[in-house]
Amino acid sequence: MTAASSLTSLSASGRGSGQTVSSHDQIVRSLGQDILAGRIAPGDKLPGEADLLRRFGVSRTALREALKTLSAKGFLVVKTRVGTKVTEPLRWNLFDSEVLAWQVANGMDAQFRRHLAEVRRALEPAAAALAAEHRSAEDLDGMRAAIAAMRHEQTSEYAFARADLDLHLRIAVASKNPMMRSLASVIETALLEAFTLSPPTRSEALHRETVDLHERIVDRIEASDAVGAASAMLAVIDAGYRRVEAEQDAG
Repeated sequence: MTAASSLTSLSASGRGSGQTVSSHDQIVRSLGQDILAGRIAPGDKLPGEADLLRRFGVSRTALREALKTLSAKGFLVVKTRVGTKVTEPLRWNLFDSEVLAWQVANGMDAQFRRHLAEVRRALEPAAAALAAEHRSAEDLDGMRAAIAAMRHEQTSEYAFARADLDLHLRIAVASKNPMMRSLASVIETALLEAFTLSPPTRSEALHRETVDLHERIVDRIEASDAVGAASAMLAVIDAGYRRVEAEQDAG
């Protein structure tokens, strides 16, 4: 399949957003999602400028700026007398918030879910351990409020997921490591989507068990038990991952 024939339509790139999207953003998103989905493969050469201008119906300036943006994200490389080519995946900035959003929009396949879980296992137990050492009373109040919101949200899948995400972000803040908070923010979109794939609100018993597991993290943080907080966080991540995979396999 050639790059020219595999480009998705421009109109689809902003569907359902409810917001006006600039020509630049539409081109970046459309091409970025095509590259992530493999519709334009690594090593493929993009069509020439004239072809892209006709396809997207935009100005030359908008197109060139969009290609610069994709190059900055590691997706494209411009070679003299060769043209613009898609780079290898190892060069893609997968922690870019836009790139993560495109991946989520493309669908969280099994490989992406596994990669996300592996990143969470590396990051979040360490954040919980640091939070146990550095949390303030205000941090604990925020965590308890998030737990209360999770316990209250027994029917709304999205509201429960938002409360769940709020707790994890509060723990990252309580670590007092700004890099931890920044990394958590980067994967926020993917986390929210992951939390809604198999929401525990579908079962009263599962809802209670899930909230209790999360509350155990906060209990260990409050007790200044770094090892216990890390262990409790790992248990939450693994339980959630197993639940999602079981539902996807059954689905």
